[in-house]
Amino acid sequence: MIIKEVTVENQVGLHARPATFFIQKANEFRCAIWVEKDERRVNAKSLLGVLSLGIVGGTSIRLIADGVDEKEAIEGLVKLIESGFNE
Repeated sequence: MIIKEVTVENQVGLHARPATFFIQKANEFRCAIWVEKDERRVNAKSLLGVLSLGIVGGTSIRLIADGVDEKEAIEGLVKLIESGFNE
């Protein structure tokens, strides 16, 4: 299991389009992936789950991955978040 804290820096946070990119990236991996914000944990592969966290710009979240490709999953998701979702 790998846990990584990252700050969502893009202006709108994880809403609509950025959340869709995030879910698509998470679904590229076979391992289980979760997103945690303020003690709430949701499946990173669920659009409704991720949107329900209300992640806005400047929010710190924890990414948790567990499985065969957990390292690659965390690296890929962190890279996507740090890129600002190419917006």
